[in-house]
Amino acid sequence: MIKSLQTFSEYQKAYELSIKDPSLFWGTIASTFTWQKKWDTVLRWNFTDPDIKWFEGGVLNITENALDRHITAGKGEQKAIIWEPNDPTHPTKTYTYKELLASVCQVSNALTSLGIKKGDRVCIYMPMLPELCIATLACARVGAVHSIIFAGFSAQALADRINDAEANLVITTDSMARGNKQIAIKPIIDEALTQCKSVTKVLVFDYLQTEIHMQNGRDVYWQQLVSTQPTTFKAEPMQSEDLLFILYTSGSTGKPKGVVHTCGGYMVYSAYSFKQVFQYQEGEVYWCTADIGWITGHSYIVYGPLLNGATTLLFEGIPTYPDAGRFWQVCEKHKVHIFYTAPTAIRALMAYGTDFVDKYDLSSLRVLGSVGEPINEEAWHWYHQHIGKGNCPIVDTWWQTETGGIMISGLGNLTPSRPAHAGFPLPGIQPVLLNQEGKEITHNEEEGYLCIKHPWPSMLRTTYGDHERCRITYFANYPNYYFTGDGAKRDTNGLYRIIGRVDDVINVSGHRFGTAEIENAINQEPSVIESAVVAFPHDIKGQAIYAYVVCEEKPSTDTEEAMSKKAIHDSVIKEIGKIAIPDKIQFVSGLPKTRSGKIMRRILRKVAEGESHNLGDTSTLLDPEVVKEIVAGSLHQFKS
Repeated sequence: MIKSLQTFSEYQKAYELSIKDPSLFWGTIASTFTWQKKWDTVLRWNFTDPDIKWFEGGVLNITENALDRHITAGKGEQKAIIWEPNDPTHPTKTYTYKELLASVCQVSNALTSLGIKKGDRVCIYMPMLPELCIATLACARVGAVHSIIFAGFSAQALADRINDAEANLVITTDSMARGNKQIAIKPIIDEALTQCKSVTKVLVFDYLQTEIHMQNGRDVYWQQLVSTQPTTFKAEPMQSEDLLFILYTSGSTGKPKGVVHTCGGYMVYSAYSFKQVFQYQEGEVYWCTADIGWITGHSYIVYGPLLNGATTLLFEGIPTYPDAGRFWQVCEKHKVHIFYTAPTAIRALMAYGTDFVDKYDLSSLRVLGSVGEPINEEAWHWYHQHIGKGNCPIVDTWWQTETGGIMISGLGNLTPSRPAHAGFPLPGIQPVLLNQEGKEITHNEEEGYLCIKHPWPSMLRTTYGDHERCRITYFANYPNYYFTGDGAKRDTNGLYRIIGRVDDVINVSGHRFGTAEIENAINQEPSVIESAVVAFPHDIKGQAIYAYVVCEEKPSTDTEEAMSKKAIHDSVIKEIGKIAIPDKIQFVSGLPKTRSGKIMRRILRKVAEGESHNLGDTSTLLDPEVVKEIVAGSLHQFKS
């Protein structure tokens, strides 16, 4: 098993070695895992093509390391998963490592009976149930590539992802529970699959026993198929660089990118980063509140904790149901030691005051974590004082879907921390700040483009089916660097502070959306000619979406405007999902464009942020008068 670093001095030595001799450093860590065949080469790489290979020639199965290995070590009766349901009056469910392995093997056999084999793609569209975790691990055990899609996306967004992955099978549920609502899931799948020719089977977990349509020959109930399967299944041997999963993330263009992660490197880094960032100790209960449909759930609900033999808590509910004390009630109930959530949730719960916090015993908490976006200072202090009672370090983790694991963070209480600063890079991570000319900024307190100059084991290998898109997006901006798309600065002690996106990506409550993706959805509404969306600051979400919309006929009354806004909302829900609905929609007669037709987004951003007094030079615009109209119209938005 991976050992925790014990002191800041140990961290510094590990970091030094990881930079000086990456192959020795990562080879030593990889040796703590079970390999069916050891690798021939630790690392071979270039950032030009790009072409990155870790532990090449090695053969393994990640589930043997996440499950079988712990049982062999005598930990079969230890809790692997605690499932806390949406409704607090419903019973908690637990799986020991032995029980989890048996369930994963049953589903592995079921997948095989449906014709799924190594290399096939399986899309999973499920709420936060143990079966979601089990299905994920079963795909990995049979060698199928899982692609989990967050169960808040629309049928169209789902179809786009299924078609891009060319999935053979979809795993889903009848419905899901969210707060005091039941939401139908299977009808969304049925609608999506009218556009998807590659899917031959749908495996349906009958969760809430709601009435659904089951298509003959295609749809199969989980309970009927899985319950009769054997509880053993020999794990498929996987090459280190075989695909483990595809996870779709928004980019600056309309089409979502299928980020590809592979078996060996992802296993090593997700396990190592979990152990060091959270300083996990044997027997502790760890809770990450994310959804498994996002990378945080992949790396720090499923793989990272289970690879370390941890007890990971899976939460179906929301932070405000049945009231705003639910997170803290769960922490008390399960004596949670490590709690990892998003600044959005913290800011939302701050608004309810501390009465919902003070009634619960949070003395078990040892480490608090933050993920999804930089945490602002006010939220950091509230979290530290009221949740951690001043005793718990806050690890403000920076990373991305593409990085596979946490890159910059505090390590428990080992490393110095500062509010609103992510911290130091983990061992093996070599961040740099570049100026506009692509030169490294060596002095501190100056903002630059955050790039990485050396590969790490869990970095993306490609974008599925489009390697050129991977090259252009991440490696072409600055030759021989991975470009994160974020701006950052270092303080005098070398702590990194993430400033935010520098490309056309909006981070809403930790969920990334490309501006083009949202604009495409808005433009599907027949009355819309064109649109432009930008981010603006939001007290709870961090960033919210501001849409400037040009219609065939600009709405002239409040009633017409309300009807047009609803139509746009409906279009966004249909194309993407409710999570991408703009907070503000301003109807305009035109957009500020240069003579070459490029939209001047900096102007739109400033107006959305309420800084219309300082718009810079607008003389190069095709029609400077349109800016005056936009500024005047924005004043109405800020009142509404």
